[in-house]
Amino acid sequence: MAQVSMTVRMDAGLKASFEALCSQMGMSADKAMNSLAEFYVLTKMMPIEDTTANPRAYLRGLEAFYALRAEARKNELTGMTLEEINEEIRLAREERSQRDAKRQ
Repeated sequence: MAQVSMTVRMDAGLKASFEALCSQMGMSADKAMNSLAEFYVLTKMMPIEDTTANPRAYLRGLEAFYALRAEARKNELTGMTLEEINEEIRLAREERSQRDAKRQ
């Protein structure tokens, strides 16, 4: 298959971090981008939400998830049902909304 070039604009710091991560994983940034594009095309879906509008909010969500998971392990609740997990997520989101409302 013929190879073509594609230009992507991104923050210089993000590019450097991405290239360093790819290197740690034993691949080039080009290979990583090609793999990602191939995955999207083959599955016709994105494996993650579009977080470009607010990546910090996404990271806060991940932090909340990891905190909940750690708390579940600490309290020996690792065998939770999907409904229980969804309720924990709902409560965490509600708590975050209340906290954000107080800041405003």
